[in-house]
Amino acid sequence: MPAEGLRVVRVLIATDLDGTLVPDGATTVPSYTAQVLRRADDAGVPVVFVTARPLRWMDPLWPHVGRHGRAIVSNGAVTYDAGAREVVHLAGIDAETGLAIAAAVTEAVPSASFALECLDGMRLDPTFDEPHPTPPGTPRGPLDRVWDATALKVLVRYDDRSPSPGDHTAFHDAVEEAVGDRATVTWSVAGLAEISAVGVTKASALTRLCERMGVVPADVVAFGDMPNDLAMLSWAGTSYAMADAHPSVVEVADHLAPPCADEGVAQVVAGLLDQVSGAVR
Repeated sequence: MPAEGLRVVRVLIATDLDGTLVPDGATTVPSYTAQVLRRADDAGVPVVFVTARPLRWMDPLWPHVGRHGRAIVSNGAVTYDAGAREVVHLAGIDAETGLAIAAAVTEAVPSASFALECLDGMRLDPTFDEPHPTPPGTPRGPLDRVWDATALKVLVRYDDRSPSPGDHTAFHDAVEEAVGDRATVTWSVAGLAEISAVGVTKASALTRLCERMGVVPADVVAFGDMPNDLAMLSWAGTSYAMADAHPSVVEVADHLAPPCADEGVAQVVAGLLDQVSGAVR
């Protein structure tokens, strides 16, 4: 249930997608969740999707954004107007900066491979193992040859054919140390580090959006399940970790929501809407 004392003058819901609002990789929204999203929209409570997903994976979900029309993708690198189908804000990494970062990461993790997430699709180095289908003609080659556009995220993968959990932690720590203060490092999948421009997080993009909408942090209720959600959950006035979230997320969040498989975000939001409705009667 929503936290006691939550202000109801204005409420904004900010939710991660994979493993939080929808199952990992889902292209549809479960029926109960879709119903609750419509109810929130009708009540004037914006629900902002804040996700690591790239823009090209969002098309099936745009109908559920609501009248406010905004979503945050690529871990905060892009704020998007789903109604107008246009980028509102973009913050990425240029080739000169990115190639220097990649060289430092390679020195620290020799088996590292790289991919660039750009507005128009991916660029892959010769050894990057991309598990998702890519369109024919997706550029693949040395980074200094394929880096021809601003990178919204730099993805770093390492040879993890037989790792222990400790290996993943060591990998992420090594990438973060190699990058230093030249960019922002986070992760949502073991064995895959995600590098964004300096200061770019889900929280930074959400802060900018909320300022434009006249919403203060105390009136934001945020949901997440992985380390790339930590900044957002720490910033929001009320935060929920999914019941099966990464331990670091559970530690930071104010409350636990039921698991994603049980449409936990929708359950909590429905309770919040009941509270808002009761307060204005």
